Amino acid sequence: MNVLVIGSGGREHTICWALSKSKNADKIYCLPGNGGISEIAECVPINVMDFDAIIKFVEDHKDIELTVVAPDDPLAAGLVDRLEERGHRAFGPKANAAIIEASKAFSKQLMKKYGIPTADYEEFDDYSKAVEYLKKAKYPLVVKADGLALGKGVIICNNKEEGLLAAKEMMVDSKFKDAGKTVIVEEFMTGQEVSILSFCDGKTVVPMVNARDHKRAYDNDEGLNTGGMGTFSPSAIYTPEIEREVMEKIILPTVDAMNKEGRPFKGVLYFGLMLTDSGAKVVEYNARFGDPETQVVLPRLKTDILDIFNAVADGTLDKIDIQWNDNACVCVVMASGGYPESYEKGKEIAIGDVDKDILLFHAGTKYVDGKLVTSGGRVLGVTAMGKNISEAREKAYANVKKISFDGAFYRSDIGIKK
Repeated sequence: MNVLVIGSGGREHTICWALSKSKNADKIYCLPGNGGISEIAECVPINVMDFDAIIKFVEDHKDIELTVVAPDDPLAAGLVDRLEERGHRAFGPKANAAIIEASKAFSKQLMKKYGIPTADYEEFDDYSKAVEYLKKAKYPLVVKADGLALGKGVIICNNKEEGLLAAKEMMVDSKFKDAGKTVIVEEFMTGQEVSILSFCDGKTVVPMVNARDHKRAYDNDEGLNTGGMGTFSPSAIYTPEIEREVMEKIILPTVDAMNKEGRPFKGVLYFGLMLTDSGAKVVEYNARFGDPETQVVLPRLKTDILDIFNAVADGTLDKIDIQWNDNACVCVVMASGGYPESYEKGKEIAIGDVDKDILLFHAGTKYVDGKLVTSGGRVLGVTAMGKNISEAREKAYANVKKISFDGAFYRSDIGIKK
């Protein structure tokens, strides 16, 4: 079977890598892809939002039997709908289900309606009313852009001044473009965070092994929120007891709620959770594989990923036994200087004698005149496996030191948390 993957980041490289290991995958296409993906797939320079060009490519390549739509924007805009309307099989939710990520207002309303535990919140599409509320609110609190903002539209505010600034940046200055026209002002939850990705075919839901992301740019969770500076799997804090609680009170009720709303979810449904003193609560939903969580989850997958993709697309997930390795995995993201704000591109990447069992997942790279250079904020995910987190962490950092490019930085504390 030939497969097309939509996207260009570390998540897509990991998906292509997993597909390359499948006994059932023949040729892999990826658009637009990146430097690392080009080594295992045929990359095509088509933008992920150019739906007409994507449809034409699929129809010109009749050998493509499945299209995996990985990024949030084309999912929210309905690429899966377009493909299926033309009779092409696709992996990923339709737009009416992808809204669970595309609109935080929708997801908060869904959780409130169906009693799914989450933080208390207020929703504002009127700037003056948001200001009035923020002047009297109790701090700390969280201000979130309603729409998609590359994982950066969430600001933790410690006082009134920070709250008012966050609202102004989102609603007046359009820092996150249209994503910030509506904002959610949410209570600040305390606890430990964990990410649960799950396969879902609209009826059956199968959680993957847990992972823990590091969103802040610098060590000790300091600096701005990013798309993710590193991750590890598994987290010791996610006990079997908590796993059962989350399945019973969050995962199954969410899938059921989406069905009741006439929005059956097929694809990967991601649960960003906060483990609070009063139980697990939803921080956010994503309608696709998380990035960089995918980089530590899929290397632990024993089952053929293409078999899973096909089962989800065909609604037969209940017929497949998904199995995982019991080892550990750590991914350290190497980023461009200045990320997540302004940064330069085109820096040549020097990769030394990296250990053979290290996985280098490219996030923002491309080849220019035969040289590998940076092309994004997050550049590489240096990923290592081990019998435990400590061993995997040691291997990952030992190999990070063998890679260099001008302005490179990374967190040195990935995997220290439990």
